[in-house]
This record gives sequence, C-alpha cells and structure tokens, in this order.
Amino acid sequence: MGRWIERWEPEDESFWNEGGGRRVAARNLAFSVLSEHIGFSVWSLWSVMVLFMGPAYGLDAADKFFLVAMPTLVGGLLRVPYTFAVALFGGRNWTVVSALLLLVPTVTAAFVVKPGVSYGELMVVAALTGVGGGNFASSMTNINAFYPLREKGWALGLNAGGGNVGVAAIQLVGLLVIGTAGAAHPRLVLAVYIPLIVVAAVLAALFMDNLAPVRNDTGAAVDAARDPHTWIMALLYVGTFGSFIGYSFAFGLVLQNQFGRTPLQAADLTFIGPLLGSMARPVGGRLADRFGGGRITWWNFLAMAAATGVVVAASQAKSLAAFLVGFIALFALSGLGNGSSYKMIPGIFQRKAEARGLTGEAAAAHGRRLSGASMGLIGAVGALGGVAINLAFREAFLHGGSGTPAFVAFLAFYAVCFAVTWAVYLRPAVRTAAATGMAATTAATAYAEV
Repeated sequence: MGRWIERWEPEDESFWNEGGGRRVAARNLAFSVLSEHIGFSVWSLWSVMVLFMGPAYGLDAADKFFLVAMPTLVGGLLRVPYTFAVALFGGRNWTVVSALLLLVPTVTAAFVVKPGVSYGELMVVAALTGVGGGNFASSMTNINAFYPLREKGWALGLNAGGGNVGVAAIQLVGLLVIGTAGAAHPRLVLAVYIPLIVVAAVLAALFMDNLAPVRNDTGAAVDAARDPHTWIMALLYVGTFGSFIGYSFAFGLVLQNQFGRTPLQAADLTFIGPLLGSMARPVGGRLADRFGGGRITWWNFLAMAAATGVVVAASQAKSLAAFLVGFIALFALSGLGNGSSYKMIPGIFQRKAEARGLTGEAAAAHGRRLSGASMGLIGAVGALGGVAINLAFREAFLHGGSGTPAFVAFLAFYAVCFAVTWAVYLRPAVRTAAATGMAATTAATAYAEV
C-alpha cells in the first residue's frame, strides 16, 4: 500500500510553513477525525441499543450496565496493539483497516439484536464493538507524529474531540429512530452507520498518508512502560477520559433507573453531555498550549469534584433539574480535562529528552518516540476507567437502587487526581528543580508548562 512520506520534520518551521508540512498534516487530521468519529459511534453503540431493549429482552438494570461495560473493556485492551499498528503498517494503511473492522460488530448486530436473543449472545456482540475504542489510540498516535510540539494540544484535542462527538452523534441517531419509528427498530441505527463506515475507509485510502520516519519500536513501549510519568498520566486520564466514556455509556440508564425516564425521554437528554464534552476537548488542548497542561488539569479536577458534589446532593434530593446541571457539567469538564491532560504527554517526554542533553530535531524525535508509545498505554488505562464507572453504577443500583454511592466514590477519586497533579507537576519545589536542571532524570523534568 502506497502514499509513504519519507521526510517529516514538523519542528522545522521552514518545512512546516513553507514546505507544505502544515497542509499535509491538516489533510491527514481531517480524515483521521472522520474515521475516529465513526469509530467512537460504533464503540458507543450499546449505550443506544440498551434504550431499545424493553421487557421483551428480559434484562434488568444490572444486566444493562454490565452490557455497556463490555465494549469499554475490550476497547481499552485493544488500544495497546492499535497504538503500535501505526508504525508497523503506516498511519493511512491502518486507518483504512481499522475503519473496515467496524463492519464486523455493526453487521453482526444487525442479525443478532432482536427479542429472544440470549444475554450471552448480546455480550459477545457488545464485545465486538470494542474495535471502535481501539481506533482512538491509533488515530492519536498517528496525529501526534504529524504535528510539532507547539501545536500538539490543539491538534490532538481537535482529533480526539471530533472523535468523541461520535458518542453524541449515535445517540442523536438513536433519538431520531425512537422518536419516529419507535423503540422496536434498533436496526435502523445500524442502517445509518454501515454505509458511513465504508465511506470513511475509502476516503482514508484516497487522502491520507503514511510517515516513513515512524518506525515500529518495541523498545519505546518498554521505555514508556518503565517511566513513572506514563502511569501517573494514566491515573489522571482515568479521571478525565474514563469519566467521559463511562458517563456517556451510563447516562441514559441512570436517567431511566434513578428518575423513571422512558427510553424516549432518556434519549432526549443523553446526547447533550457527550456533545459538550467533545466540544470542550480541543478547548482544553488550546488552554494547555497557552497556560500549561498541568495548571488546567489541576483546576479542572477541582471543578469536577464540585460538579460531582452537586450531583450527589441532587440525587439525595431527587431533583432531576439539579442532577442534569451537575451531570452535564461533569461531561463538559471531563472533555476539557481530556484535552489538557493529553497535551501534557508529549510535553513531558520532550522535557525529559532535553534533560538528557538532546536538542532540536533529536529531542523532538525522542519525545515523539516515547510519547507515541505511552499514549497507547495511557489511553488503554483511561478507557478501563469507563469500565469501572459502569461497574460502580451496576453495584450501586443492584444493592441500593440509586447511583448516589457510585458518585460519592467518583468524588473521592477526583480528589486523589487533584492531589496527584499538584504533587507531581505543580509544587514549587518540583518546578524550581525542573527549571534549573536539577534531578534531570527524575520526575522533576515535567512541570506545569507541559
């Protein structure tokens, strides 16, 4: 498969601005967003399908929460191999393949989803949709290689945000189908997405490129796994992206089971949160470019804790209006934090390269090597946070009939993330050591400006 670019030096401003680098990167970003958008929609398919599953399917609330957790689990695990597929096969080539793989769960669901189907069969089909979650890792790794450090926050935020909108998009399609054809026709949702998958694959084949300088490097994966910042950022990403994807899958079920909403009433509201969270992601990246990812992420966790407090109070008061305000604020803040925390990753590894004495393109190449590898691990752990959220809701509704205990647990976790962000990236002692070059091989090489 062709379209390989042999020379790629985005940190060289002449190459970027006058040599066509920016134009090529923007073209690849546009079609990467499209493919990732469809991938996220397929990954989120079961957050919509469960709204169609009435009494004829014989599922209770706990069954449905477990069902929507399955795609999150598989998608999180697939993010690791998808990350390295970019360097092994080429970004363009893998985008085409990963898009076509989305036909497997959608076509299978079209044959399987109907009253009388066994719960085991539903779990298998739900697991297949995890391939849509893997798309995020390969797409972000690919776009990370295309853009210079000074623009990564915006580019990665736009790429991920455009993908995240796929969650809201499929929920809007579900709302349209339920509102017009009724809750007995889930196949109409699939009829919309199967042709879109083919279109995304064809456009990626026609207009995207592979970067020859991006080589498969298993040593980078080992180095990234050994670096403590990979796992610190994974923890923070559980708090941001884990919240976004977990809440996206669970929102409709929470509304139905805690506030007695019908499928149509739930579908009327479920798309709002994911839409706002997706739109906020590039904003978080842009703010991180300007003010530093550490600072924006730290303040964001404080705001997420406050919004969770509103949700807990609203749950206890049984106030749907206040609950929606707090929950939708959580979506927007999780999106903002996704953008700011992901911007931190290439910045951290760039600083570590500079601390080793590397400069210019050598430092940039080292930073791209480790940040690309770490993104797969961080993205995988972050997605698994979504599994934890759905399982926490399952236990809360199974034993208490309310999501309040789960939200209290989430509040405690955001407090931990807030403290970790401060301790590792914002404490004055850490920033001073980093700025003066002390402890160059330790965590002190990363600070607020990343």
